[in-house]
Amino acid sequence: MFFSNKLNKFKNINHCFFSKKGGYSSGIYESLNCGLGSDDNKNNVIKNLEFVAKKMEINNVENLKLMNQTHSNKVFFLDEKNKNLNKIKSDSLVTNVNGVALGVLTADCVPIILYDEVNKSIGCIHAGWKGSISGVIENTIKKFKEINNKVKITACIGPCIGNKSYEVGEDFYKNFLAESKNNINFFLKQNHNKYNFDIRKYVNFKLNNCGVEEVENIDFDTFEDKDNFYSYRRSQKLGQTDYGRCIATISLKT
Repeated sequence: MFFSNKLNKFKNINHCFFSKKGGYSSGIYESLNCGLGSDDNKNNVIKNLEFVAKKMEINNVENLKLMNQTHSNKVFFLDEKNKNLNKIKSDSLVTNVNGVALGVLTADCVPIILYDEVNKSIGCIHAGWKGSISGVIENTIKKFKEINNKVKITACIGPCIGNKSYEVGEDFYKNFLAESKNNINFFLKQNHNKYNFDIRKYVNFKLNNCGVEEVENIDFDTFEDKDNFYSYRRSQKLGQTDYGRCIATISLKT
């Protein structure tokens, strides 16, 4: 389990970036696989989520709110009226409801958790490259500001694929340059039209550009660190049929 020093100073929230250790799954999912969308034994995944809910001091696993993540820029605001919804199709969650934990599942993509100390609101973002380039980070900050335009947000960016491990092709590179010529700063060119993409640096830039000044990075490469994290790209390289998902969570204490 990994924690943010910046978020630890706030006594009214709990948060954690869970590793893949300490759970009930086996085989390629060993052991804390939290992905209900995986082909893992569902009972084991539920036991894993119950473990996470207990660590987060949530009354029951139904109050651990997960998303049906589709690499979109969609943000869902969880309030008292819709807090019992079980199926939320988005790649970002924001709430000011006490006693629920927001969760984001990743296996190379970037998990971001956020806390607005002015309005006592929390959020989490699944920031893959598709969601990031299409505005999921900007839309999340806008959602915070819909509660109150005055905000003071602290963000923590969790473990994700490192730039040395994230090799991409020419089309990928050109797609980002079409958004902004300045995006060249997030790429390192190799030979034969191959590049390394620094997605961590890219999402840091996005957060800073949205006015989020307090940003912390828990800087692990999920592809390289097979002992602690699942990795979609590593599973592909190994020829595995599926992969587990790590979870990052944040909650407002009751």
